[in-house]
Amino acid sequence: MADESDLILDLVWQEFHEVVNMTSEELRAFLLASASAAGGDTVSPEAAMPPLGRQVLQVLGKRKADLTADDVETMRQAVDRVEDTLAEGAVDDDDDDRRRALLEVGHNPLRPSRLGG
Repeated sequence: MADESDLILDLVWQEFHEVVNMTSEELRAFLLASASAAGGDTVSPEAAMPPLGRQVLQVLGKRKADLTADDVETMRQAVDRVEDTLAEGAVDDDDDDRRRALLEVGHNPLRPSRLGG
């Protein structure tokens, strides 16, 4: 029988990959462009990325077997942000702040997802 922590990891992994519907390349490009537009650190644009977005990007580059407890927490935070933001209603073209909050964690609200984003 599978260990309970393995089952939880499987669930979090599945939820994360259902809501994070951008590729790592798309997310990285968005985060770098946002950091640059906001006048981010010219020495290290990655340092100017939102912390959660940077962490999501790191998780996207890992295999499930290589995840740490911090990575699992990052996945939970990303899922929670997407679910909370979408619970407020549909994100339209005039709702730039909510759209950016979703994009920062790898969820493009214009793409279909399990959550109906």
